[in-house]
Amino acid sequence: MVAALLVTFLSRLVLVLLFFPFSAFDKAVNFKLATRQARQATASDTLARGLIVAGGVVEVVMSLGVLTGVADRFCAFVLAGYCMVTAVVWKRFWEQTDFRLRGPSAGREVFWDFLKNLAVAGGFLMIALGPDARSALHLVYEPFSSTNPYASFSAGMLR
Repeated sequence: MVAALLVTFLSRLVLVLLFFPFSAFDKAVNFKLATRQARQATASDTLARGLIVAGGVVEVVMSLGVLTGVADRFCAFVLAGYCMVTAVVWKRFWEQTDFRLRGPSAGREVFWDFLKNLAVAGGFLMIALGPDARSALHLVYEPFSSTNPYASFSAGMLR
């Protein structure tokens, strides 16, 4: 029973670890650098700073939701969207002038980062939507419901 709990917790931790604590901490510690990067998507300093703050909040709050199981479907869905948006906005491999399949290529490196963002989004969508169409309806009809990832452990402890 403890092993199942540990596997569940660790699989969710590995999924959110990129965002919480690392990316959120990096945004806070290197706020000026993060803002400069956000300026690639907007011409406004104020909007760039707002994007960084909003991104940090999403990374912390939604990651904690996925990790704890509190409204984890919604939180995972938001993080999936976040991963897809950041892939399209900041991982623009199609704009690289040196995209090559062999040899050094900044374009290929950005392409792999783009695909990694999409893969992480897929992991979050598995939490948000579940493994089949029937379970996906939970997100539609009860968006703030939980997958109750630790319920079987709690029930087993009460017996």
